[in-house]
Amino acid sequence: MAVQSDASIRNASVVAGGGLLLLSALAGFGNFVAVQGLVSPGNAVQTANDIADSAGLFRLGIVSLLLVVALDVVIAWALFRVFSPVSKNLSALAALLRLVYAGVFMVAVGQLLGVVRLLGSDHYLAVFSADQLHAQALLEINAFSDLWHAGLSLFGLHLIIIGYLAYRSSYFPKFLGVLLIIAGLGYVIDSFGVALSAHSWQDVSAFTFLGEFLLALWLVIRGRRITLGDSGLRENPMAVAG
Repeated sequence: MAVQSDASIRNASVVAGGGLLLLSALAGFGNFVAVQGLVSPGNAVQTANDIADSAGLFRLGIVSLLLVVALDVVIAWALFRVFSPVSKNLSALAALLRLVYAGVFMVAVGQLLGVVRLLGSDHYLAVFSADQLHAQALLEINAFSDLWHAGLSLFGLHLIIIGYLAYRSSYFPKFLGVLLIIAGLGYVIDSFGVALSAHSWQDVSAFTFLGEFLLALWLVIRGRRITLGDSGLRENPMAVAG
């Protein structure tokens, strides 16, 4: 049973690490290149024209972000499997937070589908002027960003719990747990900062994300060597059960 458990956790580690790396690439392309890269803040006409000129890129970005949602579900399961030996209850809570965040993010991406619908059909011109359509499209894009930032509070809490579990475990380096907690706090601060700031907000997570990247690398490179029997994992049943 121990060997089977070790193998299962090692496999989950590789799935989680590979998923995190792929998710980072897809999210980076989908958001920063295909969506935000075509947005001119405050200029609805220019934004609409750029999206119309690069409609294929914009649609590909939406597909990439939908794949991110699917990957979040897979990663939530894999991380639960990796950290459940430390605390099953906390691991389940972390997984639940990531799943709820994925749901919020999917709703956010739905706003982008609204942009495609508005700018890709002439039927709306029978009801709205071109300027009104352009303004509505920019509002949909802003709604995408607002919903995403709102959901980041849940994602930040997920990372804080994962960081705590990594710190408590004996098969993860403690510094990685600390970096994950810092990364989680960065997302929570961003979520509330965007809501409370009267001006544009500089994302704190742009400077605190290192823990996420290192977690992905560690899971891919070192996760396949996890051996619970030799890891010095706490033998106290209460500690393992959470």
